[in-house]
Amino acid sequence: MHVTISTIGSTTESAEEIDDKIVYMEDLEKRKQVYGICGECNEPGTGQCWCQPCNAKRFKDNFKNWTSGNKDIDEFIQQSQLNAVHCKKYIEWIPFKNFKDFIYITRGGFGKIYSAEWPEGFIYSWDIENQKWIRISNTKVALKSLDNSSCISTEFLNEIKTHLQIYLYDVIRCFGITQDPNTKDYMIVLEYCEHGNLRNYYLNNESEYYLKIKKLLGIARGLLDIHNAGKVHKDFHSGNILHDDSYPLISDLGMCQPANNEKQSLKQEGIYGVLPYMSPEVLRGYQYTKASDIYSFGIIMNEFISEETPYNNIPHNHALSIKICKGLRPNVFKYTPKLLADLITKCWDAKAENRPTAKELYQEFKKFYDDDSDTESQVNEYNDKTKLNRTSEKRTSNIQTHP
Repeated sequence: MHVTISTIGSTTESAEEIDDKIVYMEDLEKRKQVYGICGECNEPGTGQCWCQPCNAKRFKDNFKNWTSGNKDIDEFIQQSQLNAVHCKKYIEWIPFKNFKDFIYITRGGFGKIYSAEWPEGFIYSWDIENQKWIRISNTKVALKSLDNSSCISTEFLNEIKTHLQIYLYDVIRCFGITQDPNTKDYMIVLEYCEHGNLRNYYLNNESEYYLKIKKLLGIARGLLDIHNAGKVHKDFHSGNILHDDSYPLISDLGMCQPANNEKQSLKQEGIYGVLPYMSPEVLRGYQYTKASDIYSFGIIMNEFISEETPYNNIPHNHALSIKICKGLRPNVFKYTPKLLADLITKCWDAKAENRPTAKELYQEFKKFYDDDSDTESQVNEYNDKTKLNRTSEKRTSNIQTHP
């Protein structure tokens, strides 16, 4: 068991540098050095301003004061609180009345998404002197509703568990669960990203090549972290990569199925996802794999580099599925540096075994970012041509979508 220190200073840190910032729970000396001594039990901390044994007792004492009304949800939240080794490893039941200033954002694959203000905010640490939780107040959050979730499945709870298992710097944070009192649908309370998704970002910001490489490096690192945790995203597309003030963050960790999917799966197997980003093998009915995520990454990469949505002039229907299975891919932007263009085409290779791993992707982006000696002229040409392409008329055509 280990926790990761929340002081990664750069997306471009090496794997060795990141390894140095991992603290193993059994390493008491390093825990003491990094997290200090708990002011109550005098044992080494388990996270930044956090002592798991002491805080577990506090959480447990409060169990009698709240309930979601659903036994499975209550037990799930309680376990997260008892086992949390730092402030980002627990979730709360948050009464709907605790939110205000709701704004509808969009509709996702299986529910609506809103922004809201959370005046109380999330727990950061315990104030020993005043014997109360220290909260980060006035937190803006995203509320993701899940259709038909009044009878919630254990599968849905397992997907929230993924957020807790993958506490990482390039993955969106989950604060807890709430319930809409009108629809009775459950809602996931997530970190809010002011700049929207990756598509919003590139349509509204002019980024040159190396800034794009840095952001793709961060996305690759997030995907590597997910895969290292033994997970597959299964719904990886530009709409599920959100952007805060500085960095892209991966969201929707494998939640691309209805909340009551256990019942639905008895009737039929469903393929869930956004068609342009789905790999040929998934379209043929095979299971999602890490290689399927890599295919999606290739489509995302090309979209970000070209600033053009995939298949924006083709109806997104069964005919497109067949064409993708037969080898159709989006056009690679003519002025994409060759090394990057080659990596894009490797990612969306028809044979899953020919695609790079997430680790190989991360390593390649590190090379691209650190060494420009061989591609300087190509990069300069790319930056020049991309600027010419950024007209309001072209941007309008690029966001065209089809059913």
